[in-house]
Order: sequence, then structure tokens, then C-alpha cells
Amino acid sequence: MLRVVKTENGLVRGLPAADPRITAFKGIPFAAPPVGELRWRAPQPAASWEGIRDCYKFAPISMQHIPGLDPNNIYTREWNVDPEIEMSEDCLYLNVWTPAKSPDEKLPVFVWYFGGGLQEGNTAEMEFDGERLARRGIVVVTVNYRLNVFGFLAHPQLTKEQPEAPTNFGHLDQQAGTRWVKRNIAAFGGDPDNITIGGQSAGGMSVLAQLTSPQNEGLFQRAIIQSGISASVYPGRPFLARSFAEGEQLGVKFFEFLGVKTLEEARKLDAEYIRDKNNEFRAFFGTLDDGVFQVGTYNENLMRGRRYKVPLMITRTESEFKMGLRAESMEEFREKAEEIFGGDAEKFLELCGDDLEEAIKRSAFSGIELAARALRRREDELGIGQPIYYAVFDAEIPGWDNPGTFHSVDLWFYFETLAKCWRPFVGKHYDLARQMCNYWANFIKKGDPNGNDADGTPMPEWKPLTDAVPNAMWFRDKPDPIVDEPDELMKLLMKVYLEKN
Repeated sequence: MLRVVKTENGLVRGLPAADPRITAFKGIPFAAPPVGELRWRAPQPAASWEGIRDCYKFAPISMQHIPGLDPNNIYTREWNVDPEIEMSEDCLYLNVWTPAKSPDEKLPVFVWYFGGGLQEGNTAEMEFDGERLARRGIVVVTVNYRLNVFGFLAHPQLTKEQPEAPTNFGHLDQQAGTRWVKRNIAAFGGDPDNITIGGQSAGGMSVLAQLTSPQNEGLFQRAIIQSGISASVYPGRPFLARSFAEGEQLGVKFFEFLGVKTLEEARKLDAEYIRDKNNEFRAFFGTLDDGVFQVGTYNENLMRGRRYKVPLMITRTESEFKMGLRAESMEEFREKAEEIFGGDAEKFLELCGDDLEEAIKRSAFSGIELAARALRRREDELGIGQPIYYAVFDAEIPGWDNPGTFHSVDLWFYFETLAKCWRPFVGKHYDLARQMCNYWANFIKKGDPNGNDADGTPMPEWKPLTDAVPNAMWFRDKPDPIVDEPDELMKLLMKVYLEKN
């Protein structure tokens, strides 16, 4: 087994995972600590070291609010369980799980970006253990990155000082980590020309940012977007819709809140002070169209074919991010419907009915499904022939809180880490997780999720999404039949969304 590996900066030593055929390397530096004068700059090269660096534990998590303090928060119960977890601005480290016995194996590589709204999250979360996926012949890498105001501040002084990297530092960290993988993963038995990037929630949005950035040509060969893409035609400001100029002005206000006027002053402040003031400030710092890393929004770029032409996997849970047309009265509901749907408004209203509460409920749809289907239609129009595989997670989730298929619960299954969860999962859940992880591994290996289960029998066929039929793979433990065809509401939504985009 590969227990000691030579990277570009020096030797690293890992430990056997629970399965000793897998070696886990935790806390490998891929960039210099982004502290002091390197705060709010693009990641810089890591320093080299002498001897062997023991990579036995996760590095400190990025600066964020202290996790695990709210007992009523489902994610505190689920995986943010340790309020005393180490936290530091020195956070640019990654982790590798490899099943390779030698550096010559050229195994497929999976690079994972965690979620958390770009405000929180870390690679040490229990569900992200890469061992089970590595058992399937994958080299798994999880990349840490800067968050919130540390990772996504914009400010006129930054723009003037470093126009080549004025913001989006967290995405640049992800990019730097993936580039490190490209340069170093062969030493871990991985194939630098067979890399899949993946992420969930804000990690999925990060995949979209990397997928549409002009700076990433040839960096990866496939992409997995889990609960990280969405579309709507209903009124409301889209998530991450702030302009760069607005982002700069938010940065100006934050400096005022900090009590500083210059970058020099701000870079001298303690990280804990900035973290705590950011928590008080209660603003969202996230992806911005800086004209360098991110040129246009990723949704705009996707709908215009401006992405790397690689196979995609798009997934969601059944109950997350359902959107209904909000109104205070049926009169307002009708007015909004007429404004949105025009000549098709009566058809929409007929589908929704005359009772306001029921109409709002019937108008609800999955923004992820609309985004996936609209992307498939547009890419067909543009002649982009890459497959898109679409899946819905719809299993019964046990526990006293009766949570349903809440946002992120599918991660326990894709990583096949159910045994780390407090929930009383039983055999059917473990069987489902095994298959979901199998599909994942197959897609990472060859861009096609289909293949055999552990006993050699073929798993149910997962067909690519088509314009006519969603061809969704439903991951569920229920006997109810699935109606796998676009309904009338989705057809109306598609028509309007494509006309506007």
C-alpha cells in the first residue's frame, strides 16, 4: 500500500483507513497559509519541507461561526457535532484516500468541494469520508477553501490592488487544490487526465463556477452537481445575484463595520475579530462576476453553452427547494400568473385551482428539475452532445425528527457513510447506499453511471436525460410507481424559462 508519497513540496505519510487496503492522507498543504499580507489574495504556492510530513489528521477548518452550538439545528444533530473543532485562517489543506499499491495504477480521481452556503462547512464532516468510494478503485480528494468574508470579499481597494484576482478567493482555493491534484495525484496512483469534480449545495454551485470559468481548460473530465443548480420563472431575486459593483459596496460597508479604512489595516486585524464581526454583520459574501475567474453568472453561461464540454450528473432530494408562486390573494395570484405566462396563464390557473392555499401548493415545482431539463433542451439546440444524468433521492429517512428527504441527507448515501450517522438506518438503506455509491463510482471512472452491483448483477439502467423524458434515476425504498414524464406545469415553466433565457 502507498503509505509514503512524494509530492512537489515533500514527502507525506498517511495512515491505513478502517479498511487497511486504503490509505488516508489528511491535512496536506496545497497552498501557503492565506494570512497576514496573503489575506484576501489568490492562493500562493505552499512551502516545501524536509523529511516526512505526517498527514494523520484533518487540518483546522476555515474561519466561520462555531459549529455545533444550536441543538435545534438539524445539521448540528447530523454532522456539525463538535463545537471544539480546530479552526484557523491557515486552512488551505486537502485530504486524499487512495487504494493504490503503487504510483503506476492511473486510477480515476474524484475532487470534492463541500457545501454550506459558502459561509460554513469543512472537509472533516463525517459524511465526507472517502474510504468507501476509494474501495471502488477511486482516488478521492476533498479540498478545503476559504469561506464567507474571508473567501468572497470584494472591495474597490482590492480591485485596484490586484485586478487579476479581485475576489472569489474561495473558488480560487478550489481551483488551486484541483490544480495541485493535476500536478501531484499520479504519485498517489491517480490519473491526472481522469479527474471528476463534484460538490453539493454551495459545493455544487462551486462546481458550476469551475465548470464555466475561462481559467480551467483541461482541468477535469466530468462534473457532479448535487443540489447546486436551480431555475425559476416566479418573481424573486435569484440566489447569488449581486453584481460586482454591489459586492464592492458591501465590502466598503463591512470595512466601516470593522472600523478600518484600508486593506493594510484590515489585514492586520485578528481573524477571530473579523469572523465575529462578520457574524454580527449578517451579510452574504459569495460568488461574484469579477470578469476574471467568473465572467458572467454560471446560469447565464450554461444557457449559452459557455461551459467545458464534459458529461454531467445533476441530483437532488425529492423535497428540497420546492418553489410556489406566492401571493396574498387569488387576485394577486392571477395577476402574477398573467404577467408570467401571458397567453398560457389560463392553462396555468386551471392547473392550480381557485383556492389560494391550494393554488400556491399546486404551483410548486423543483427548481433543480427545471434547471436540468432547461439545460438539456438548450444544449440540444446548441448541439452540445454531452450526456446529463439526472437523479432524485426519495428514500424514507428514520429518526425521531421525521425529517423527510431534507437538503444534504443524500450525502450519507452517495459516500456510503451511513454507519457514522446516529439515525437507525437498516438493511434497505445500506443496500440503497451501496448502489448509489456504485453509480457515483462508475460515473467518475467513465462518465457513465451504469454497471454491475457488488454481486455481479447489472444495476437498473440509468438513462441520460432527454428533452422528452426526464429519465430520472429515482433512489428510493418505496414500492409506489414513478411517473417519469414532464407534467403540464413543467411544460409551461420550461416554455417561459427558455424564452427568457
